[in-house]
Amino acid sequence: MLVAAAVGVGLMAAVDEIVFHQLLGWHHFYDRSTSQVALASDGVLHAVELVLLVAGFFGLSDLRRRAALGRTAAWAGLLLGAGGFQLFDGVVDHKVLRVHQIRYGVDLVPYDVAWIGAAVLLLGAGAVLAARSRGGPA
Repeated sequence: MLVAAAVGVGLMAAVDEIVFHQLLGWHHFYDRSTSQVALASDGVLHAVELVLLVAGFFGLSDLRRRAALGRTAAWAGLLLGAGGFQLFDGVVDHKVLRVHQIRYGVDLVPYDVAWIGAAVLLLGAGAVLAARSRGGPA
């Protein structure tokens, strides 16, 4: 489940970075400095997400090769990782550290509700699958 969680974190970080940072241009990973620092921080986030995705997929491949990959546990890990990233980003990055916000110049409440609500849904689905997978292969 842990390697699948790494894939989940990497996948959600990739969605955040590609959709919200690059395509929509709503924010950068670190928005409290110059535009050069903001762009560099996106590059660091992108590098970390790629390492997590590659390492996670190698781990999943190894588990599958050894016939030790439980599909339900893998989906649980993926959803828990994705939801965990989303919740950490929404609460810690956005509200506690304030390194960036989802958007600027708009009422943040609907965005925060959607962002954190999506995290809770992902975590809930992952928890249900994790409970179902207990006792099965890793």
